[in-house]
Amino acid sequence: MPTRILPAVGDADAVRSITTLLSQLPDAEPVTPVVDSTQLVDTLARLAAESVDELPEVVVVHERIGPVPALELIREVALRFPAVGVILVTSDPGPGLFQAAMDYGARGLVALPLSYEELASRVQAVAQWSVGVRRHLGSSEDVFTGVGGTVVTVGGAKGGVGATLTAVQLALAAQASGRPTALVDMDLQAGDIASYLDVQFRRSVVDLAAINDISPRVLADAVFRHDTGLALLLAPGEGERGEEVTDRAARQIVSALRSRYEVVVIDCGAQLGGAGAAAVEMADAALLVTTPDVVSVRGAKRAVRMWDRLQIRKAEETTVVVNRHTRGTEIQPALIQKITGTPVAATTVPANFKELQGAVDAGRVHELDSKSTVKQALWALAGELRLVKAPEGEGHRKGGGRFRGDRGSVSFRRRRDGGG
Repeated sequence: MPTRILPAVGDADAVRSITTLLSQLPDAEPVTPVVDSTQLVDTLARLAAESVDELPEVVVVHERIGPVPALELIREVALRFPAVGVILVTSDPGPGLFQAAMDYGARGLVALPLSYEELASRVQAVAQWSVGVRRHLGSSEDVFTGVGGTVVTVGGAKGGVGATLTAVQLALAAQASGRPTALVDMDLQAGDIASYLDVQFRRSVVDLAAINDISPRVLADAVFRHDTGLALLLAPGEGERGEEVTDRAARQIVSALRSRYEVVVIDCGAQLGGAGAAAVEMADAALLVTTPDVVSVRGAKRAVRMWDRLQIRKAEETTVVVNRHTRGTEIQPALIQKITGTPVAATTVPANFKELQGAVDAGRVHELDSKSTVKQALWALAGELRLVKAPEGEGHRKGGGRFRGDRGSVSFRRRRDGGG
């Protein structure tokens, strides 16, 4: 079977050079080159909408592609089209760039000026990898094989504001609507998802930390299949082992999950380390849970400003969720929006711990009564975030664009190349 190769090259001379060499490779089928990052992503999205099998096995990205820088483009392709192998063509093939390219999701690097032998060897290796990934993707009946699932992170303005409960209920709502969903505990030192769902487990996110190429089989071995259908990837039982999950490992783990599940909900806790920061940066939507009190709202403001300073997430790309809300409290959502400078979710979660206490103490929050006002609010929030599958006959737009409206509209992060 011919290997389909899509060149992404902005320079006309480089296009001719690369396509000429590609056409000489054995069993190669170069397709019409694209000239910029937007055209590349749009082309891949159009092909993926028909079938994953329509995607090229290999994309060759030239270092001078634009307007999105080559490494950022590689990350975008790796996240949205995980069965496509990307090769970076560069005039600087040193170890620093090689490591960066691998971190961003490239499968290989080829030096300029191009060598037939080097290009042929790299294309063959990447094509074999791509074929293997597609074979694994096609071997499971309950796997999402779209262009990339929706990733939502949930963090807390401080400890105890309800971030974990929010993450669990959002995931349960998505799964109940028929969308294959993974719930990840990235609160690596103090994660409680296992306690909330009455789970005894052996494997955790740490088991994936040292694996450079997370295959579908390896991922399946690490997740715990809950009675509700949720796929759980849990924090380690020994909190000190959380340090083994680096930001690079977190990126690989989130990318692997995105390729396998339609919705991925990640509980990042209140203390954001390197792994949590990587997850927030990659997310389609980043939620920050606060309660309507001075200490929590100040914590939310500090977190938002820190994320902005560290270029993890812009304030306008972060959504604050107000938990334990009452009409009588002095601090209302409009004031929280003004203080934090972020959008605030239209759905607020009421203060009613009594209806939660029994389920929380028993570790059975998945059995929370459907009449619970807290559960109803959190599932409504899942609807606001478009994490639930729309009923038959209703339009549904998957997350990835930005929705504007009143103070409560939820902002999804839009990719810089215009993809959604």
